[in-house]
Amino acid sequence: MNLIGQEMTILGAGIAGLAAARALAMRGARVRVLEQAPAITEVGAGLQISPNGAVVLEALGLGAEFEQISMESEGAVLRDYVRGAEVLRLDLRKYGRFGLVHRADLIRMLEIAALEVGVEIELGTHVASVHLNGVRPVLFIDGRDAERVDFLVAADGLHSRLRTALLGDESPQFTGQVAWRALLPILPGQVPVEAQVFMGRGRHLVAYPLRSGTVLNIVGVMEAQEWTADGWNHPGDPSIMRAHFAEFGGPVRGWLERLDEVMVWGLFRHGVASQWHGSNAVLIGDAAHPTLPFLAQGACMALEDAWVLAETLVGSDTTGAALDRFEAARKPRTRRIVDAATANARNYHLRSGPIRGLAHLGLRAMGSAAPDFMPERFRWLYGHDVTQPEGG
Repeated sequence: MNLIGQEMTILGAGIAGLAAARALAMRGARVRVLEQAPAITEVGAGLQISPNGAVVLEALGLGAEFEQISMESEGAVLRDYVRGAEVLRLDLRKYGRFGLVHRADLIRMLEIAALEVGVEIELGTHVASVHLNGVRPVLFIDGRDAERVDFLVAADGLHSRLRTALLGDESPQFTGQVAWRALLPILPGQVPVEAQVFMGRGRHLVAYPLRSGTVLNIVGVMEAQEWTADGWNHPGDPSIMRAHFAEFGGPVRGWLERLDEVMVWGLFRHGVASQWHGSNAVLIGDAAHPTLPFLAQGACMALEDAWVLAETLVGSDTTGAALDRFEAARKPRTRRIVDAATANARNYHLRSGPIRGLAHLGLRAMGSAAPDFMPERFRWLYGHDVTQPEGG
């Protein structure tokens, strides 16, 4: 297909939407992004962009810009929660660059990059519903007449209007886990440039630096019976977070003592969509495959989706054929990632002291005897390159 001059509408100015906007505009499409928020503001926290996501940013012409706003991680370290003792160190740099970045910085970079190639971004535009009762999708936008669009990319997250149009109302399942997050001011060099995972009884905590080492990103996840709202921007009580992670020693205790602002949200399992597209309309990012945050792949899957969608459109004879190819290429990989993230939640939260001790002892022995064994298990994930002909 020739995308030159083709009009395309994208719902959502998040990572998936802005990356897709640039990818499509680079191929000649006329792209408009509709974002319900009145402004693209400083929200969110840290992200880990692994090599499979970084190659997309490079292909979008943003490699140098991404290096400027991110810190290169030296790897991931699994630690015991009691004293912070190292259990297993994973050096994953052989797959490429792992960037630690504030979500707001990545969004701003992608926003500028989209505007540079002529993308129009309409803020404060709330799409109440999407109808698929014809060849072209119809948008019902608050305060406007219904609007029929030529092609729709829904990058509008967990509560996607297009997903509802395709699959009807869905009831997400509460996982029994609640997440806390915070950003803590630190001095450059105060913590190592790596993702540290402290594994405890029914809970774990992840920490890594951002913004040239001046901010520490902290995310703690615990098992809980009480329902907590999903979405990641609900204010929480620092004293309650400290109480939930009071058994954690090492550096964690000192970090938590200094917190004066935290956010809390419930983790819900929404499932990979059974159907990703309709007539001239397609889901990408969290709208298609929301994932639990235990593999740090939500943003990377969004970047992969954006590139593959643009490539399949230009490489297919018809829109329908392109969307069939896109879903066939992306669904198995994203489902595998979602399943792996769910499994990680169980592995981090071993409750039994003896079982946890044996598991940690085994990991230490493996890391010492075969340091490449565990990193090699992630080749399918981090070594995947959708920008190469065989990688889509």
